[in-house]
Amino acid sequence: MHYDCLIIDDETEVAAGVCEYFNLFDVNTAYVESAEAALAFLQQNSVNLILLDINLPKDSGFTLCQKLRQTLDLPILFISARTSNDDMLLALNIGGDDYIQKPFTLSVLLAKVKAVLKRYGDKSTTSSRFRIDAQAKRIYLDETMLDLRHMEYKLLKYLLENSGRVISKDELFEKVWADSYIGDGTLNVHIRALRKKIETNPQEPEMIKTVWGLGYIFEEVG
Repeated sequence: MHYDCLIIDDETEVAAGVCEYFNLFDVNTAYVESAEAALAFLQQNSVNLILLDINLPKDSGFTLCQKLRQTLDLPILFISARTSNDDMLLALNIGGDDYIQKPFTLSVLLAKVKAVLKRYGDKSTTSSRFRIDAQAKRIYLDETMLDLRHMEYKLLKYLLENSGRVISKDELFEKVWADSYIGDGTLNVHIRALRKKIETNPQEPEMIKTVWGLGYIFEEVG
């Protein structure tokens, strides 16, 4: 599923209260209480923004932020009772976008989150069955995240964004690989891999169709 906000905080009462308040104001929010739970959650779901506490069981919020920044490009707002300048500077230097001290006022926190969401915008795009989360570089089919390698993601994203028209091999080489010297063999391998992951019968594809002598066309099946 897709959420506007994920709260990562081991103070259950605080996390649950913020989550409930945000949902009342149409900011679709979930919460988890540890770094381990956060990583598991993000394997199955996508989010637009993270509220991250520093004091977590086992891994700290600092460590988790560094892990998340390896794969995710989305706003991370630290929330913490720590008040030292060193903590604030560290949070911002490792990839945090803001530092909000506890205790905070729910209305002020909500205003900050809404402002960040508005500024960044929802960068995910959706078709009837597929959803592209461009921030997290993930694609969902019927709300199930597809297990895609980097170039498979880029290729499927381009096909989805250009569905309904014939796309030549040369265009795919240029737009997806940014390399006109990629051969047919490489493209064919990636097309076969995608068909195995999204087609009911990869041997008789209904979505990624070959247009002989021209290229491929993507046609979504309802």
